[in-house]
Amino acid sequence: MRALRALIAKMKKSGSKGFTLVELSVVIVIIGVLAAFAVPRFRNAVERSKAGESFNYLSAVRSAQERYHGRQGTYAALLTKLDIKMSVPKYFTLAVVQPGTTGDLEDSWSLTMSRTGPSAGYGAYTVTFTEDGYDAINSTISQFEQINPMSSS
Repeated sequence: MRALRALIAKMKKSGSKGFTLVELSVVIVIIGVLAAFAVPRFRNAVERSKAGESFNYLSAVRSAQERYHGRQGTYAALLTKLDIKMSVPKYFTLAVVQPGTTGDLEDSWSLTMSRTGPSAGYGAYTVTFTEDGYDAINSTISQFEQINPMSSS
């Protein structure tokens, strides 16, 4: 900032009324380099927050499923039977509750959400939860570490 002020002060003293083409080109190159780094990081951050919607939703379903299992001795096949009221996800479509690894809702379940709409160049991906929580093996979001809220990056 100080350098810019000094440049402007120098131009005023020398009688110059504008910037040269070289000076403008340097500024444009600097802005371009900064944008080249910032835009992809911003897109990843936005997509990561959208992916977070599915993790929040499925975490709430998992907790409600555990409460339902404690009362009924089985997991709910329909989300409407659970003791939660959640709005429809904005960026994901919801599949139906499926029996999990054991093939029976009495002791396991699985639920998958699929990303809808444009996804910052990542295409459609899925997030799957089971009675044990996030299922990285059956979730295609695990391929995209930069947008996966469960990744360490």
